Amino acid sequence: MENLTVGFIGFGLIGGSIAKALRKSHPDCRIMAYSRSKEPLEEAKQDGVIDIICTKEDPFFGACDYIFMCAPVESNIAYLDFLKENMRPNCILTDVGSVKTPIHEAISAKGMDACFIGGHPMAGSEKTGYANASDLLLENSYYILTPGEGVPEERLTAFTELVKSIGGIPLTMTAHDHDYTTAVISHLPHVIAATLVNAVKKLDDPEQHMKMIAAGGFKDITRIASSSPEMWQSICQENSANIVEVIDDYIEMLQEAKAKVMEPDGTGVYDMFEESRDYRNSFGDLSAGPIKKKFAFTCDLYDEPGGIATITIMLGMRGLSIKNIGIIHNRSFAEGALEIEFYTEDAMQQAIELLRGRNYTIYVRD
Repeated sequence: MENLTVGFIGFGLIGGSIAKALRKSHPDCRIMAYSRSKEPLEEAKQDGVIDIICTKEDPFFGACDYIFMCAPVESNIAYLDFLKENMRPNCILTDVGSVKTPIHEAISAKGMDACFIGGHPMAGSEKTGYANASDLLLENSYYILTPGEGVPEERLTAFTELVKSIGGIPLTMTAHDHDYTTAVISHLPHVIAATLVNAVKKLDDPEQHMKMIAAGGFKDITRIASSSPEMWQSICQENSANIVEVIDDYIEMLQEAKAKVMEPDGTGVYDMFEESRDYRNSFGDLSAGPIKKKFAFTCDLYDEPGGIATITIMLGMRGLSIKNIGIIHNRSFAEGALEIEFYTEDAMQQAIELLRGRNYTIYVRD
């Protein structure tokens, strides 16, 4: 993987995170990028993440070993004619979309299957844009690969190794299997989270008591409802058939749950929660999935001036980077409380050990 040249078309959260991870793991690689907005590209060049800011149909892309298409699907498809005429013969073209069938159909129609490996890094955030990109975003996350027909085995192997080098866990499957799988474990949960939040909005009283006490568990399970409406509009349109199918199946399960709740002895409800508990407890601990695990804990905050600064200084002196920090208002703890989020589980565990050693009380949710 020496002397790699990598191009990006589109440069938001995912593209920026891949570029940052490439710069970290392959410091000598040459990275170029195009985006409709010049601001993130200028910021990335100033950061030392990219070397060349490209124009829309830039001949520089002809020098790339890999090109990542990180724009919306329709924009990626519109780019294919230019790429077909300008890519070098051994270049691998890939994308990062959450739905694979449309791009594969477009690739096949243009006879580009042998150079295309569809990609879906199953990592993300409720936040968007290059400003929120991180070289750790892909760490221990499944990176689904959907190779086109006729991709040489050595090219698939090389791309698999590249994915590993930036922290991803490569997993190869067909585009059809990918789209159905993500409809169940990613797209359906986002639809459910959005409808749960909207249910509170609709069912709340004029004093908004539900909103006031919607902390803790409710906020945890609906965190993904803060995701980009534009992105999820696009995903639901592109994968509508699979999403509708799994929604229909889920509605049947809700009807079954309703019937169990109505049973006088509660046996069905007990069985339902026991089954879900046992199955969930069988999941692995890796944060490898489309809905990233949140590496965060709550810390009691002493009621004294400079309390927050004391904690952040201690963590900073240990070299622990904080992803997010916020004061929790609706709570039952005795004093104040901070929620502190980290980029990795290791950083979180180090912080817990440090703060508990200084007699801070820490609360960690499973």
